Amino acid sequence: MVVAKPGLDGHDRGAKIIARALRDAGMEVIYTGLHQTPEQIVETVIQEDADAVGISILSGAHMTLVPRIVELLRAEGADDVLVVVGGTVPVDDAAALKERGVAEVFGPGAPTGAIVEFLQSALAAA
Repeated sequence: MVVAKPGLDGHDRGAKIIARALRDAGMEVIYTGLHQTPEQIVETVIQEDADAVGISILSGAHMTLVPRIVELLRAEGADDVLVVVGGTVPVDDAAALKERGVAEVFGPGAPTGAIVEFLQSALAAA
């Protein structure tokens, strides 16, 4: 699992909490750090042969950056990589992201246990 922070968003507390929860649940987690481009994120996913990528975004650029990441994954033949998003995403935008290939969107305050359960279930089904 890759946990990534795209764009100019400098708030990474939530991403680190999620990465730790996933690690504690037995998943291998690679955290990319702050200010990653969609290209850097996809390159990490490909190099690490990740099954999933979690995009943490609070900057409001989710409708630009997340579809670009999904598009780049498809271009690399990695359309089987599960994409999830966490952050401040309005309900209408969450629906639009799901239409574009995002498996799930988790808002602020989502229980870490629910996120872990979703990922474990979705990855087991894949």
